Amino acid sequence: MTKPLLPVLLASAALAGCMVGPNYHRPTAPVSPTYKEAAGWVPAQPSDAADRRDWWTVLNDPVLNELEQRVDISNQNLAAAEAAWRQSEALVREQRAALFPTVTYNGSAEASGGGGGGGTVTPGGTVTGGRGTTTSYRVGLGASWAPDLWGRIRRTVEAARAGAQASAADLANARLSAQTTLALDYIQLRQLDEQKRLSDATVVAYGRSLTVTQNRYNAGVAARSDVLSAQTQLANAKADDADLEQQRARLEHAIAILTGRPPAELTLTSAPWTLVPPQIPAGVPSTLLQRRPDIAAAERRAAQANAQIGVAKSAYYPDLTLTGSGGFASSELGNLFSASSTLWSVGAQLAGTLFDAGARGARVSQARAAYDQQVALYRQAVLNGLGEVEDNLAAQRVLAAEQALRDQSLAAARENERILLNQYNAGQVDYTAVVVAQTAAYGAERAALQNQASRLAAAVDLIAALGGGWTTGELDHPIRTPQPAG
Repeated sequence: MTKPLLPVLLASAALAGCMVGPNYHRPTAPVSPTYKEAAGWVPAQPSDAADRRDWWTVLNDPVLNELEQRVDISNQNLAAAEAAWRQSEALVREQRAALFPTVTYNGSAEASGGGGGGGTVTPGGTVTGGRGTTTSYRVGLGASWAPDLWGRIRRTVEAARAGAQASAADLANARLSAQTTLALDYIQLRQLDEQKRLSDATVVAYGRSLTVTQNRYNAGVAARSDVLSAQTQLANAKADDADLEQQRARLEHAIAILTGRPPAELTLTSAPWTLVPPQIPAGVPSTLLQRRPDIAAAERRAAQANAQIGVAKSAYYPDLTLTGSGGFASSELGNLFSASSTLWSVGAQLAGTLFDAGARGARVSQARAAYDQQVALYRQAVLNGLGEVEDNLAAQRVLAAEQALRDQSLAAARENERILLNQYNAGQVDYTAVVVAQTAAYGAERAALQNQASRLAAAVDLIAALGGGWTTGELDHPIRTPQPAG
């Protein structure tokens, strides 16, 4: 190393610790100390707030458990999100490489000829002039390094790392969304199974009513209109029954796609309704900042935008590039690596911009505005998260109270149906009263079942609103490789 270059290297090392631009601090968010709709709920205990990846197991359905495991393995939207995360991680490594020197190598052998007298050998080892052939051989190494004097590269790496963490949160959010959609589709499918059971029983009951009415008409104690009413009621019930099969088929196909399979490869056997709404500790609002992947993604993008301010500001300062090379050159291959054939060079270059008509200032302003935008989006994500939790807490409370009323309505409708059917058989009321009572009873059964399904759906939505089984600890390691159940 030459003495003139030594001060440059020492100054570079001293300045390499500088980083222009603002250091990042997580923006404040509008988080209240408790939930408005948390009456009757208790804050989660430490054991409740523990990371529970397989959150759907609270529904205690083995078929759902197996289907959810396949989402992580086979869902193509998750595969795309995972690939995007790997791209962002590779970008971090690419940006970080700029912090280190670049080393190159070269080698050449050249022969040329021409007329003339005696030749001479240049200091570089090339024979020039004279008759015959001239030859030259050269091997060498080169290196260049641009010290990160003002932190531009480190801010770029910081931005790339925050972007990769945002991508990891996007992957977690895609996973949670797919898991939630699958759980909701499965609940609706099992609701249709139970509704189909009710519908089949209703078709049988309406068929019996038609037989009784037909017999009464044949005996001359019922009007033709009673028979027509019974036939209409039965035909409508059968049509509704067929429509349930079509709805179920579509849900089954959707579940197959969510688990990465062609619809023809998945058949879910009809099963009785056994799902029960779980009790879910709501925690405290501030935990959303740690457990909501969409909020984490928004916060990381704010950090990424903040680092870009430093990148933009670094353009005000000059760039220093250090270069060096060394090697051997000779006209004779046997003497190529001798001391007399040694070549070397070192250099330093400082370059900056004196005038650009405000372009750098405009880029800094753009970066600051982009940061303000991401901060606003982060705060909006927090508000949206709080709103979703409040909505589903309210749904849990209201639907639980509604269930008791639905059960009372169903019991009364069934009793009314029984009484009016007996009165009709005794000739005390016309058939219209029976139709109205049977329709009301069937509607009450469907409403009670729908309420149960809505409570389950609200529970699943609440789990998702609370972040599912995810935490910000996964930002750097979001990849999981579960195995299929069974």
